[in-house]
Amino acid sequence: MKDFNSYQSENAGRGTQSENAGKSGQEEDVSALADRLTKAFAGKGEGDILRAIYDEAERSRKAGTLSDADLDNFYAALSPMLDGIKRKKLAFVVNRLKKM
Repeated sequence: MKDFNSYQSENAGRGTQSENAGKSGQEEDVSALADRLTKAFAGKGEGDILRAIYDEAERSRKAGTLSDADLDNFYAALSPMLDGIKRKKLAFVVNRLKKM
């Protein structure tokens, strides 16, 4: 994922989340996203990752291409792969981004 728009366009045309509920394809998509994110941020610290997320979110918000629903989808896709502490951090980040 280079930016939030690429995440959104990679998942376009695959149906709504409720249409995909219970389908293994959605799980594979999330897994593929996790693999891409892992490779993209390999060797980088938490601060670098958060800075990249904030920078991209700020650009997308200013351009009007990042909605609260997009952020909720981002959280829903990544949170199941995180432990409790990291999930709370992600929720904090998403809430902060929504206030931009």
